[in-house]
Amino acid sequence: MATEVERIAAAQSYIDALATHRADGVPFTPDCVRIEMGLKTGRSGDHLRRSLNSGPQFKLIEQCTPPKFTVDGDHVRAEFDVLTKPRLFGRRVCSHVDETFLIPADDPRIHHIRASLKPFISR
Repeated sequence: MATEVERIAAAQSYIDALATHRADGVPFTPDCVRIEMGLKTGRSGDHLRRSLNSGPQFKLIEQCTPPKFTVDGDHVRAEFDVLTKPRLFGRRVCSHVDETFLIPADDPRIHHIRASLKPFISR
């Protein structure tokens, strides 16, 4: 059985990959899916890994703020901000992110991700 710390580490590896674009070590299950704002944006662990490594939608991300984690049963919730690279007149579009990962204690890989985003402008 995995501890909460180990399950949070699995979610953190995904968040780290958002900014580093190195997702080879993210522990996805083969059938992992990601749903963002009601739309499927990841159809398998391999698809999510490829997208994080080289997808244009992720290449815009410069960094993520340290997440606030909460654990409820098999779900690990992370709340953090994504900061993007492109700037226009010193401002950039960023996003408050709320992601819930299904990471069971008996299989501490990421089985499912549900994400919601709230964009904001940053200097």
